[in-house]
Amino acid sequence: MNDNDINGETIENTEQEAPEKPLEEPPKKIRKKKIKKQKTSQKHHGINFGIGTFMLVVFCAFLLVISTFLQLDVTHFIIPMDLFKGKTVGIDDFLYTIKYIPQIPVALFAVGLLGRRYGSLSIVLYIMTGLFFLPVFALGGGLHYITSYGFGYILAYLPAGIILGSVLKKDYSYKNVAKAVFFGVLTIHLIGIIYMTALAYFHHTGINFVTNWIASQSGIKIIYDFIFSYLIILFAKYARIILWFYL
Repeated sequence: MNDNDINGETIENTEQEAPEKPLEEPPKKIRKKKIKKQKTSQKHHGINFGIGTFMLVVFCAFLLVISTFLQLDVTHFIIPMDLFKGKTVGIDDFLYTIKYIPQIPVALFAVGLLGRRYGSLSIVLYIMTGLFFLPVFALGGGLHYITSYGFGYILAYLPAGIILGSVLKKDYSYKNVAKAVFFGVLTIHLIGIIYMTALAYFHHTGINFVTNWIASQSGIKIIYDFIFSYLIILFAKYARIILWFYL
């Protein structure tokens, strides 16, 4: 057997022993499916309605009832007018104490804790209880309470909660909480003033009554509504983290 035959056999053997392997394509489709599953799972993450969520809804409605009859003595600094009239003033003249009812911060807390859907459900439960079952409002209850001058503020809890919950749905950063509280509190006072003014016009009430009512319900109290609502929503942020381990 000559050298050429040997070389030919070796070449043929090597070609048979090392067949060409087809290149495998990367599993692009599988990776896309995995990414889609992760996104959908994150998108639908939230509170599942169960016995625990129902108890929290009832609890927040009960907190609204308690806050209706809770008065806090809040003292703040003022500049007395007697100072400009040349009269003698003391230290007590620079301090002013108001009776503050924390119902608006508690209503917004329910939404901050439970979210827009279940927080609004808690507010609806409170309103329905006052109109049809128990006198849980400040001046009583029943369907006739709709004609009360202050009912506009209570009715405004629902749209304010929806607005606040929609803003907080993005995140609970300090800036976003301030934005949500600003629009939530402002909505309550605007609707309350419009409702009260409409009733006063219907009953032919004088302008002095309207201005005094606005001053008592939406005067300096609106500042405390902003402050306490902001603080209690921040508290709701961390309460959500704790409760979500058990819901």
